[in-house]
Amino acid sequence: MLNIPSSLRVQFEAYLQEKAIPKNNQAAYQKWLRYYLDFSRKYNFPQTQRGSLTHFLANLQEKKQTKAQQDQAYHSISLYYELILAKDTLFSEKVSQDKTSYCFISSSDAVKDMSLKSKSFHYQTSNMAAPRPKKPDVKEKVLSKPLAGASWRAEYTGLASEIQIRHYSPKTLKTYKQWLRQFQTYTQSKPPTLLSTADVKEFLTSLAVKRRVSASTQNQAFNALLFFFRHVLNKEFGKVDGIVRAKRKRYIPVVLSREEIETILTYLAPPYDLIVKLLYGCGLRLFECLQLRVHCLNFDMGVVTVHDGKGKKDRTVPLPETILPELREHLESLKVLHQLDLDRNYAGVFLIYALEKKYRKASKEFIWQWFFPAKNFTRIPETGEYRRYYLHETHVQKAIKEAVGKAGICKRATAHTFRHSFASHLLQANYDIRTIQELLGHSDVRTTMIYTHTINSQTTKEAKSPLDF
Repeated sequence: MLNIPSSLRVQFEAYLQEKAIPKNNQAAYQKWLRYYLDFSRKYNFPQTQRGSLTHFLANLQEKKQTKAQQDQAYHSISLYYELILAKDTLFSEKVSQDKTSYCFISSSDAVKDMSLKSKSFHYQTSNMAAPRPKKPDVKEKVLSKPLAGASWRAEYTGLASEIQIRHYSPKTLKTYKQWLRQFQTYTQSKPPTLLSTADVKEFLTSLAVKRRVSASTQNQAFNALLFFFRHVLNKEFGKVDGIVRAKRKRYIPVVLSREEIETILTYLAPPYDLIVKLLYGCGLRLFECLQLRVHCLNFDMGVVTVHDGKGKKDRTVPLPETILPELREHLESLKVLHQLDLDRNYAGVFLIYALEKKYRKASKEFIWQWFFPAKNFTRIPETGEYRRYYLHETHVQKAIKEAVGKAGICKRATAHTFRHSFASHLLQANYDIRTIQELLGHSDVRTTMIYTHTINSQTTKEAKSPLDF
C-alpha cells in the first residue's frame, strides 16, 4: 500500500482541521486518501485528475463498501482536490545522497527555489546569452491534452436499457457492466465517441498476455464489448484481427456416481436435499430449480415445466416418481407458509415483467408462489412493502459444498455437477442423444455431445452387417 508523503500528510491534516472535520474521523479521511493514491498509481491515473474519482468509487462499490463509507471516501478525496486548488501545490522529488524523499511543496516555494538557482547560474555565466524558451505550437497544445476523464454515465444507462429491452438476464447486465467498467479503466475514461476497435484489441490482448485469463473469460469480455459497440454506441464493430487469444481447452464435466449422490443426500437437510434431487432427477440448472413456482409442477401428468430457462426457452421434464411423495409433502408446507404470509399482510411474491400490472392479484395467489421460497421477506425501499423472493442460490451452494466435504468425496462437485450426472447416466443407460438434448434444453446437439467423454465407450468394435443382428 502506498503511504502518503509526509509533507502532504501534514498539509492534509491541517486542511481537515480547517474544514472542522471531527478528530475521530480524520484518520479515516487519511486512509481513504491513501487508498485513492494507491489506486491511481495501480491503474495509471494521474493523482491530480478528478475524473479518476468515479472509477475509485466504483472500485469501492465492487468491494462491498457501505454507502456511508463511499460517501466518506468521496468527501475525503474532494477535500484533497480542494487542497490542491487552494494551495496550488505540486509534488517535487528531492534526491539526497543516501535516500530519495518526496515533498509536497507549494508552487510559490518552487518558483522561489528556481529563481535562486537562475540567479546563481546567471552570475556564473554572465557572458553567456540565455536561450529563449521555445513557444509551444498550437497543434502541440491540442495534441498534449489528455483524452481521458470523460463521463460514461449515459453509456451505462444505455447499456442497461438495451439489455432490459431484450429481456436478458439480470446476471448478463451485471457481467456486461463489470467488463465495461474494466474497459473504461483500461482506456482511462476515454471519450466514448473516440473509442475504436484498436482499443478493444489492446484490451483483449492485455487480458490474455498480462492477466492470463481463460479463453471463456476473454470471449465473455469480447461479447460484452461487441454488444456495447453495436447497441449502445451504434458503431460497426468491424473485423477484430491480431488479438492474442487465450488458449481454449476441452472441458470434461465432473460426474458423480449414483452411490456418491446418495451419500451426499444423507448430509443435506430439507429443503436442500429436495433441491438436489430435482437437479439430478430432472437435469435442471440451479436457477431453473430455484425459480420454479407452484403451478410449474403437474403431479397428474408427472412433469415439471421450466419457464424462461437459459435463452428464455421453455421445456418439460418428467418428474421422478420416487420423490413425488416428498414433493407433495413440501407443497402442503408451502400452503401453511402462504397462509401465514397472508395473515401478516405481505405484498406477495415478485413477478416478472408486467405480469403484476396485468394480473393485479396474482402476486398473492398460491399458484404463483415460489416452490422454494426465501427464508425472509425482502423490503422494497421505494414503497416500504415486504415481498417474498425465492431461496438464494448461495445458501444452496454452501449446503452442497459442506455435504460434499462431509461425504469425503474427492471431486470438484457443485450444484451444476448433478446436471452433468443426469445427462451422463442417461447416456450410460443407452438413451438417445437427441432425447437427452431436449431434456437438457440445449439448442445444439454439439453441446450435448460433450457428455460422450464422461462415460466409457460401449461401441462394438467388430464390423458386422445389420442383417446379422
